Amino acid sequence: MKKRPLLLYLHGFLSSPQSHKCQLMRDWLAAEHPRIVFCAPQISPYPEIARQSLLSLVDGFVNSGEFDSIGLVGSSMGGFWSRYLAERHELPAVLVNPAVHPARFMPHYLGPTLTPYSGEPREYRLTQSDVDTMRRLEAELQPPLAGRYWLLAQRGDETLDCREAEDFYRGQRHTIEDGGDHGFQGFARYCAPIVEFLFGNSI
Repeated sequence: MKKRPLLLYLHGFLSSPQSHKCQLMRDWLAAEHPRIVFCAPQISPYPEIARQSLLSLVDGFVNSGEFDSIGLVGSSMGGFWSRYLAERHELPAVLVNPAVHPARFMPHYLGPTLTPYSGEPREYRLTQSDVDTMRRLEAELQPPLAGRYWLLAQRGDETLDCREAEDFYRGQRHTIEDGGDHGFQGFARYCAPIVEFLFGNSI
């Protein structure tokens, strides 16, 4: 059986595969490139659980021999996890308003019970050990970078300062837009260019 490309979409903190950009990417691929396999796992807000589950998932994909190429798209916290996986396997990744230093904002979420933005009936409570884990993971992921990256960011992001991402991913492909917001306005414009960046002529 002929191998197919795989696009792995990683959502943001307390988000889900039901997020707007994730569904938009999935639907666009189904219509325009049905040969590309789309996968969007539910990612735990607990960093160690997220790390283990994502490593297991991607290691399995890589070792299966079923895919001729694997590309990553990560939004916000999903951008951090995309970097983590891209560095491990030297994969291409598109980072959309990515979190560069997530351990900085995690202390704001300590204490209260957290629920997904999607309204799903789940509850989480972060501890200091989660922050410590994230700091350790950040320390492991410093330049020079092994993956191939495209940074997509909007200066109107009300949650993350895109200048951090611009600086961290210096030397990688950048598209920085004025205005916009953390959700990245007009994401649909980039579906085709994202696929071209990740897979090139293989599709």
